[in-house]
Amino acid sequence: MITHNIQEELVITLPKEFDMKANFDYLTREKNECMYEVDNDLLTRVIVIGDTGFLVQLRVIANQEMVVGFLGDARPTKDWQRQEIVQYIRAWFDLDNDIAPFYELAQTDSLLKTPVKNFYGLRLLGIPDLFEALCWGVLGQQINLAFAYTLKKQFVEAFGDCIEWGGKKYWIFPTYERIAQLTPSDLSSIKMTVKKSEYIIGIAKLMVSGEVSKEKLMNMRFDEAEKNLIQIRGIGPWTANYVLMRCLRFPTAFPIDDVGLINAIKDSCHMDRKPTKDEILKLSSPWNNWQSYATFYLWRVLY
Repeated sequence: MITHNIQEELVITLPKEFDMKANFDYLTREKNECMYEVDNDLLTRVIVIGDTGFLVQLRVIANQEMVVGFLGDARPTKDWQRQEIVQYIRAWFDLDNDIAPFYELAQTDSLLKTPVKNFYGLRLLGIPDLFEALCWGVLGQQINLAFAYTLKKQFVEAFGDCIEWGGKKYWIFPTYERIAQLTPSDLSSIKMTVKKSEYIIGIAKLMVSGEVSKEKLMNMRFDEAEKNLIQIRGIGPWTANYVLMRCLRFPTAFPIDDVGLINAIKDSCHMDRKPTKDEILKLSSPWNNWQSYATFYLWRVLY
């Protein structure tokens, strides 16, 4: 995948299995999203590189190239800044993963053949920042998705920074360094439980100390990384697999107890009851090394 400069823009060559509409439709499914904005086929968000937040605007040309422009005052004048911006976008859209084998297996899979046809070109949209992924996993526990987005918006606007442009605020997710200095009472204005506040602060402190890091987890085998995450207070198997799937990019991550996954399988199989865990394991047996993608596509069926 070739990346090159055109004036102040960066251009990323996209893989064949990419469709702008499929990805932008996914990104606009929740109106309360606060980390980016999609408007007129332009995607705008802040990407933090080092100590600098760059307000980037993405557009896609003929599903072949993604053009990265810059708004505001900050410009990536150094090569390493440009490379890290591109790396972040590639990680966000999972552009370095060849998903052709997934599409091949899905053609003959009773659960997947319709979703891959309807959402062809959808990538497994990630959360490259580990702290953001862990917080999002904790915030989403045992509540519906709409309320989880409300909590995230309250959290980000209370403790994150922003860049103002064109009369709008573009938010930056709070840093773990800042959250580690707080107490649960500092988070009392956000409508989350005290336990969730404790979990998030605890995660931030583990990241400040270096006990938990993306680099460490990515250098582990899947089972080791899962075990390490579950040892963190507030992180159970569902949250661990969610983070392994969307941040750490383990292809076998599989949140088998996820309510959305269970409901998608129930609906797709026209069942009058929820599928059992054994039934899900049997249905998913052909998905070896593609459990994450299969889960993501089945989630997509629901909204």
